[in-house]
Amino acid sequence: MAYDYDKSIRPGKLPHIWCPGCGHGIVMKGLIRAMDTCELDRDNTAIVSGIGCASRLPGYLDACTLHTAHGRAAAFATGVKMAKPEMNVIVCGGDGDGTAIGGNHFIHACRRNIDMTYVIMNNYIYGMTGGQFSPCTPTGDKASTTPYGNPDPIFDISKLAIGAGATFVARTTAFHATQIDKLITEGIKHKGLAVIEVLDDCPTTYGRRNKFRSVVDMMKRLKDISVPVAAASKMTAEQLEGKTLTGILHQEDKPEYTAMYKEVIKRAGGAA
Repeated sequence: MAYDYDKSIRPGKLPHIWCPGCGHGIVMKGLIRAMDTCELDRDNTAIVSGIGCASRLPGYLDACTLHTAHGRAAAFATGVKMAKPEMNVIVCGGDGDGTAIGGNHFIHACRRNIDMTYVIMNNYIYGMTGGQFSPCTPTGDKASTTPYGNPDPIFDISKLAIGAGATFVARTTAFHATQIDKLITEGIKHKGLAVIEVLDDCPTTYGRRNKFRSVVDMMKRLKDISVPVAAASKMTAEQLEGKTLTGILHQEDKPEYTAMYKEVIKRAGGAA
């Protein structure tokens, strides 16, 4: 029997706005499966996003959703979690929204280790707002604002998250559809800031400018560059050149922010 996604979709919200070949729909289905696996109460689950193609995802889901200003998803989500620590809080967005305009909020959410799950769909570009280059556009690749090639070095989102203090960091791709929900599930179960990066090529504003012949070619590229963490440990530096590690990249236990803040309130003589 096919998986029933309809029960998780708001009536009348489909068809979605994403271009043919976009992986955001694959990520949304993975998120739905993860939420079901974790048996999340949709009335006690907040899904927060900013602006952009990826940030439209929460609008399709039947849960408590918040579509905020560009780059402010982590800040709004932090407010939700601080006001109602018992809520499940999930943040969805793209690489531009999360690591450029929202970069400061992202690193401080990681630093605080607040109990949220942040799903970042890294499509290498600003897909919705004009095809401008983002901090994750590969060096040398073209965008509307870098027609002769991007001169900037790229952000490694997962390394950035680890360096900023996130206590669960994982990476997968839109090609590895069955891995998406498994990693999001682990992120939701983790007590602290969980970041799941999904490499998710934009076929329209990125793929066309960079001469990918088809979405199939883009998916094959994601498959070819991906190396599971376990396999990478047995490979040489030369073999790993140009490859991207996938799976759980980092996991540790540290005090969670809302619990620590509750203790501060107690010490100050406030309500528990």
